[in-house]
This record gives sequence, structure tokens and C-alpha cells, in this order.
Amino acid sequence: MKILKAVLLVLFIAFIAIQFFRPAKVPAATDLSGDISTVIPVPEEVVATLRQSCYDCHSNETRYPWYYEIQPVGWWMEDHVDEARNHLNFSDFANTSLRRQYHKLEEITEQLDLGEMPLPSYLIAHRDAELSPDQKSMLRRWVEASRDTMRVRYPIDSLERRRN
Repeated sequence: MKILKAVLLVLFIAFIAIQFFRPAKVPAATDLSGDISTVIPVPEEVVATLRQSCYDCHSNETRYPWYYEIQPVGWWMEDHVDEARNHLNFSDFANTSLRRQYHKLEEITEQLDLGEMPLPSYLIAHRDAELSPDQKSMLRRWVEASRDTMRVRYPIDSLERRRN
């Protein structure tokens, strides 16, 4: 019993100590020059859906919930957000190459088709972020129209790698 109390005390002290080591929050985006809407028309209903279901992880407009302040939860969340932004960041979309933009749009459709986004772990705390079939269809149509526009506007070799 003494050992159990000692272990619990050490764990409690460690838990308190790690609360002083918090991940930095990314300030809300104020520079919108890299936003996807600067290079691709984004209808209001698409913007609303992206903000509701995607922007917390895939933009510089993350809304940090209260439990982000509790470690190690905050570290875990920050790791997920960093990984998501590295993969696709709607706030920095315009600052990437045309080929990457074109490919990322394709990946949005792939993720919708696979049902992998938003992540199930995100949906536990954000039920309103779950995409309805109508929202998925709307996003697919927007992505396809955006890719069509890019194919008309730019040479195909600036959008896709040549396949031998």
C-alpha cells in the first residue's frame, strides 16, 4: 500500500509539473494573402463547411478548446494540428506551387471518398464537424470545378507530373 501511495504521489507531482510546459498557440491568421480564396473562388457555403469541419486543423485559424490547456492533451493536439497543417493549410494554400495546389484539391476528394476526414477522434468532441452526404457532394463539386478551372488556366505540365 505504501508503494502504491508513493507511485501515485510521484505521478501526481509529474502531472502538475508538466502543466508548466505548454505548446505555443499559433496566433489567429491576420495575413490572408496566402488563403485559398485568393487563388481559387470559394463559395460561401464551401467556406462555411470548411470552417466548421476543417479549419481547426488545416488552417491558421485553430480554435483552441479549454482542454488544450491540460497536458499532455495539449501536446497531443498540437502534434495533430502541426501534422495537418504540414499536409494541407488553407491559410497558406496560395503560397504553394500550382502542382501542389492541384494535388491537394485531388486529395480533398480522396479523403471525402474514404471518409477519413474529419478524424474520428476530432468528431468525438466536435459532432457538428461531421460532414453530411450533401456537404460531401458540395465539396466534391467545388473541388472538381476548381481543378477544371486550373486545367483551363494553366498548362497541364504545371499541374501534373509527366508519367512515363
